[in-house]
Amino acid sequence: MNNWILVLNAGSSSLKFALVDAVSGDSNFDGLAERLGSPQAVIKIKNDGVKTESAISDGSMASAIAKVIEALPEGAKPVAIGHRVVQGGEKFRVPTLIDAAALEEIAACSHLAPLHSAANLAGIEAAQAAFPELPQVAVFDTSFHAQLPEKVFQYAIPQELYREHSIRRYGMHGTSYEFVSQEAARVLGKDVKEAQLLVAHLGNGCSASAIRDGHSVDTTMGMTPLEGLVMGTRSGDVDPGIILWMAQQQGMSGDEISDVLNKKSGLLGLSELTNDCRGIEEAAAEGHKGALLALDVFIFRLARTLAALSASLDHIDGLVFTGGIGENSDLVRRRVVEQLRILGLKVNDQANADRGRSHPNIAAEGSPAILVINTNEEFMIAKHTLKLTQA
Repeated sequence: MNNWILVLNAGSSSLKFALVDAVSGDSNFDGLAERLGSPQAVIKIKNDGVKTESAISDGSMASAIAKVIEALPEGAKPVAIGHRVVQGGEKFRVPTLIDAAALEEIAACSHLAPLHSAANLAGIEAAQAAFPELPQVAVFDTSFHAQLPEKVFQYAIPQELYREHSIRRYGMHGTSYEFVSQEAARVLGKDVKEAQLLVAHLGNGCSASAIRDGHSVDTTMGMTPLEGLVMGTRSGDVDPGIILWMAQQQGMSGDEISDVLNKKSGLLGLSELTNDCRGIEEAAAEGHKGALLALDVFIFRLARTLAALSASLDHIDGLVFTGGIGENSDLVRRRVVEQLRILGLKVNDQANADRGRSHPNIAAEGSPAILVINTNEEFMIAKHTLKLTQA
């Protein structure tokens, strides 16, 4: 039976893609189109281990998708298309088959994440034009957080802003949390609805969540992916008065402020060096003051936040690290756990250095589980897409 799903993740200037078997999780075809919208646009494809790179002449999303179609392996024609969509608002609480009405509703949510939603819509429309005969499914980053309690999702601002404009906390990285929580529960020998977990998704974008009963009960990202933890180039939480100061005292426009907080802050802004955690760690080991500061702030803010998230749990079955940094940085994991001694957590140094390859649990004896789980958002999107289209 053909279970191949083409998974598309359209960004403002990029397109990630993968052809995934929605049952086994196998994938031998994936890649990235980047610098879309510019003359330097290129597409990189890995097909059965063979890597190729080519220019995209007009730099458009449609041309990028056309190149993906052209390169698809013979005999692996997708039966449906699954799209990662960042913001589903309050309307979309589960993955959804895309039709004209769904497209309208997704567009109606675009004011909640304008940078991401426009790109998501462009990717969907280009895929529909390229694959008019195939069903397409939207899988929302926000849906795993759809059951956040009101005391968690409400901002302490005038209620009319929530009633009239849906200004509230939504959370992101939901597809990753869904996959990781299920995998963590499997490792722990528990039903996912019985496992109580703290999960840190750490990459260029970072967030953390408290998970119980199989869904998120608290999380760090808010209405947009800018709230919460220190990230690669995003500031995370800042005093709102700083934004007012930037506008009123420095005369900065909304676009300029957005550029500072989204593209020039985080690890990059603190280190004045790079947004790449690997580069930060290397420079810190050589005594670079900015890199040392960036690591200190990043790790402290993460540990403090995880401790705060624990207030939403009765107990901790496990602390889970995932994402590029979470899966690969034994330094970050070790220092975060050291900062969380109050929760009874302690890492096994040898297992931590092994990055969970021998066994996902890197906790020392007597500690709650500390797991390193490789996330697989594409597989989760493919599973949802196949389930919906078969139904």
